[in-house]
Amino acid sequence: MSNADQLELVARLLLALALGAAIGLEREFRGHQAGIRTSALVCFGAAAFAEVSGTLGDSRVAAGVVQGIGFLGAGLIFQSRQGVSGVTTAATVWVIASVGLLVASDLWLAALLATGAVIVLLELSPVSDWVYRHGRVHRGEPVHETQERDPRGAPGRE
Repeated sequence: MSNADQLELVARLLLALALGAAIGLEREFRGHQAGIRTSALVCFGAAAFAEVSGTLGDSRVAAGVVQGIGFLGAGLIFQSRQGVSGVTTAATVWVIASVGLLVASDLWLAALLATGAVIVLLELSPVSDWVYRHGRVHRGEPVHETQERDPRGAPGRE
């Protein structure tokens, strides 16, 4: 691989790192798990594995990323008496890996648009919380402060 090819590869990896960090910034700002560092690392790692996959001509490496991230995401989901938490975080990590795969596949425009869409979707959390509370009130179910917020002050529902 020539030096120019390697510089192009590094540029793609840095783009993946930046896009993952952008999604992680939203998560960090809202006080959720998988913030800037985790998101950037997942996106970078997925892109790096996809680059290796492309270099070796073996798509099984990229397929392994999907499985591995699914396993990692499953570890982020917790069940307690209050319900299940971490589902959005797990889904976000999974999507972040797909952004890394897009970047490594030279689909940088799709990766940029996907990143923007993910950030917009995650920013709709207050709307989702309002709909959830409104639905509970409409059904006559009590809404308690502990159901609305978790101990870190972030919305209790993901």
